[in-house]
Amino acid sequence: MSAEKIKVPAFAKINLGLRVHGRRPDGYHEISTVFQTVSLRDTLSFQNTTGEKLELVCSDSSIPTDDSNLVLRAAAALRERFGLRRGARVELEKVIPAGGGLGGGSADAAVALAALAALWEIETNAGELSEIGARLGADVPFFLTGGTALGTGTGTEIRPLEDAPKMHLVVVAPGVQVSTAEAYNALGAPALTKVEALVNLSVSRTEADFHDSLCGVWSNDFEAVVVRLYPEIGRARERLVEAGAKRVMLSGSGSSVFGLFESEGEAGRARETVRAEAGWRVFACETLTRAEYLAALGRVAAVLLPGGGA
Repeated sequence: MSAEKIKVPAFAKINLGLRVHGRRPDGYHEISTVFQTVSLRDTLSFQNTTGEKLELVCSDSSIPTDDSNLVLRAAAALRERFGLRRGARVELEKVIPAGGGLGGGSADAAVALAALAALWEIETNAGELSEIGARLGADVPFFLTGGTALGTGTGTEIRPLEDAPKMHLVVVAPGVQVSTAEAYNALGAPALTKVEALVNLSVSRTEADFHDSLCGVWSNDFEAVVVRLYPEIGRARERLVEAGAKRVMLSGSGSSVFGLFESEGEAGRARETVRAEAGWRVFACETLTRAEYLAALGRVAAVLLPGGGA
């Protein structure tokens, strides 16, 4: 058994648009969304242990480290799928705000699947890991792809898109927890968007066209509802607009919102302006292409590339 430790980043996501099309017979909602990887990240370290214990330690004491955590659930699901009796110690440096619509838990779970597949020398591939991941959370399969991607169904059906132009962002987590169930219920039947194409990125190849698309066709069906239910989210939006954001959108069902800025410098200055609000967490970051995402994963990315790995 190798004593090697694998250290891997787990990047957050934003939604560049999210449409809700209606409730399915299984009770879940049909959606379409454009996922986008951003540079805000957690960091996880994985190491083999003797025995079969799966252990998680986290820098954030508010994050559960028992079997309810998606990282340990991912490890257990991987063992079950391949009939393994292996143990591991996982160290999680938590930065992505939990419950903010940024996919932090799902990103951690996806990285756990890929990293442990590498550590345990499992012959697998991205498709197989995505099947496992989809049972853990709707966002998990996206994090096994990265970059810019269209998510349909419940969000688990992923189609990679051409990378969006580089965007500089300020992300605000206003410190409230949004109930996704409450947000869906508040949409109501009249507010559900008719089935239609969310976006055609192939016609928005310049940065100007891309931002025009964001300001026009792209929207998040949850935004008006969530702002009404949680006024603090509305205040976060207003602060980003006042700080000069070209476009402000809700990520997922919230509670985080993000603003687009012309440059890294503008985003940095806006972050300093907005972060003065008590109780908020504010981050300046940028979008990542799929190539940048996979490069950052290092050797772990091998299992996600065509042909898989062991």
